[in-house]
Amino acid sequence: MKPYTRSIIELFDGKKRYLIPLYQRQYAWKVKPQLELLWEDIERAAHRLTTNRASLSPHFMGALVVMQLKTYGKQVQAFEIIDGQQRLTTFELLLAALRDVALTNGSRYADELQKYLLNDGVMESPEVERFKLWPSLTDRRAFVSIVEPSADLDAIEPRPNDEDGFVRRSTAAHAFFKQKIESHVLIDGKFEEYHLETLFEALKEGLAVVSIELEGGDDPQTIFETLNSRGVDLTPADLMRNFIFQRAKGLGQVEGILIVDKLYEKHWHPLDRAFWNQTASRGRQTRPRLDWMLTDHLSMQVGDLISVESLFESYRRWILNNQPFPTVETELESITATAGVETRLFALKKGDPLGEFGRFADAFDVSTAMPLVVYLATGADIGNDLARGLEILQSYILRRDICGLTTKNYNRFFVGMISRLRAAEDNKVNEMLAYLSSRQSDTDRWPDDSEWGKAWMGRDQYKGARQPRLRFLFESIELAKRTVLNEDIEIKSELTIEHIMPQRWQDNWPILGFEYLDEGDLNRDLDYLTKQTEREVAVNKIGNLTLLTGPLNTSVSNGPYSVKMPAVRSHSSLALNRELNNFDEWDETSISERGRSLFKCACQIWQGPDRLVGISPTSSNWNDTIKQSVKLPPDGTVGRFTYFGKTYTGKVIDGVLYVDGVEGKFSSLSSASGAITGTSRNGWNDWSFLDEHGSWKLASEWRQMTR
Repeated sequence: MKPYTRSIIELFDGKKRYLIPLYQRQYAWKVKPQLELLWEDIERAAHRLTTNRASLSPHFMGALVVMQLKTYGKQVQAFEIIDGQQRLTTFELLLAALRDVALTNGSRYADELQKYLLNDGVMESPEVERFKLWPSLTDRRAFVSIVEPSADLDAIEPRPNDEDGFVRRSTAAHAFFKQKIESHVLIDGKFEEYHLETLFEALKEGLAVVSIELEGGDDPQTIFETLNSRGVDLTPADLMRNFIFQRAKGLGQVEGILIVDKLYEKHWHPLDRAFWNQTASRGRQTRPRLDWMLTDHLSMQVGDLISVESLFESYRRWILNNQPFPTVETELESITATAGVETRLFALKKGDPLGEFGRFADAFDVSTAMPLVVYLATGADIGNDLARGLEILQSYILRRDICGLTTKNYNRFFVGMISRLRAAEDNKVNEMLAYLSSRQSDTDRWPDDSEWGKAWMGRDQYKGARQPRLRFLFESIELAKRTVLNEDIEIKSELTIEHIMPQRWQDNWPILGFEYLDEGDLNRDLDYLTKQTEREVAVNKIGNLTLLTGPLNTSVSNGPYSVKMPAVRSHSSLALNRELNNFDEWDETSISERGRSLFKCACQIWQGPDRLVGISPTSSNWNDTIKQSVKLPPDGTVGRFTYFGKTYTGKVIDGVLYVDGVEGKFSSLSSASGAITGTSRNGWNDWSFLDEHGSWKLASEWRQMTR
């Protein structure tokens, strides 16, 4: 087995053929993402050729495995492709597109490129052997028609019964490359030979593969399986690790140890621990913790949503296009910092602000907030203000949960806040408090005490899926109720949520005052039916819930008040349950009274919004306020919007917004955001404006101030 580093041009240089066995799958690369990513690599290499040729080194594009076949007489030297047929087919389609553009524009490179597509000279079977690449049966007609349009396809290969699908895939790839090449070499409609030449040189010097050529004693199948992880797909984390450390080659050694090995040992080896390989679920997806951490890391860095499926390609594109780190070491240090934050989040350590938030996030299932939490802990430079920032975030989420407000916008909302905080010049936590307080719609507002209190007292909170959330809420209230006179007791028992008045109250908790009526009369008595409805409404309210240990819960669950309450008082040391001594009986009035008492304590734990403009979502002028129309800022005002790590700037001229590098003029911020992102967005939450004091002001805040 001999490995060689070969450029795309070198792969097809000389008289040779690559044969794709019939058993291999058909050509499968699509425009998104494979072809687009390849073209980005080509353009990047061409750009370096024109700007800093000395710095150009081949960009590694993977490996292919071939085995030389025995040839005799006039037969052309041939190789069987063991692995890498997708790359080789794509390279040939790319060269064919480059040749076709050169031919159309009369370039001398047309003949040069033909040499890397077709063999010439003496051959045993020219109709077949002249092709540098001989695809599998399914792809053959489409491929041949592109590489040699004048070929007699029926003489080469009989027409198959079904040409659908595979012809279009090859044709689409060729058309994609042709369009990209034409855009690159036609400047204002005029062909520029120099630009085509740089593309050719990029393929010759800027892009390379490792060609592993097997020898007689090598087992092709074993090598194929080994290179493909024996059928196990590489995870996004695996791909990222390889991508990072491939770029760390050539750093030399210190005291006989490679520097790249030291970097791996310090920054990535800790991520290979079993801890990071444990699976965790977010929504319906289950992935290793490491994949989730790296997804949070990239989302935090670019200030935009990143899916775990596209993690590697998104990271690769961000690193190559933006070059955000001066060295691979600083890149790894950034990942290590994020890993340190999420380790503390997973540890759930009490007394640690991140551990406390991790405990909350685990109960409320708000992994969508993790990129924002990572930013606050690593990139916001807020020091000791981290605890306050996390408390604000926790209060925002918990109050919305009690009010039954939607969570479906959280992922975009929280990650979008990162760019806004980055742009803020003042205290980041104060900026976050102001921004969250200013939200006014059902999808993102922060309930004030009035709205929260109505939901606290009026909404049923007990449901099976909500038990972890209610347990967190009651444990927090329990700790808050302990005074300096109490022992410092840690809650170690596995506590469960229990109804004080059981859901099956009919068995042992009769409604007093109706004992004289039999069952038939009860079902007809309006006063009783009214009381029954009031009890059904009260039983699942917060005031009727408490914490008990599992065994105690089981022993007293549906028992009568005369048995249940003495048992709770005797065996529970919680302040929550000691307070039940204040009630001689337990009914709807008691439940309301205790609910109000618990709410008073909750307001001291979870703060409400700090309304910037004094408008409450429950106030009478709420709907009128949010419907007010506000025009763009005055002419000459400068704005900016950061999306996927790139900042766009614009200026208001004649009542419309012009954005640098974006075609068109925009009468609204939302239309400008949509043109940049290709999505439907609220532009008032995207853009910031430069005010008369030289400070950036979020557009939505500017709008509030101008009303």
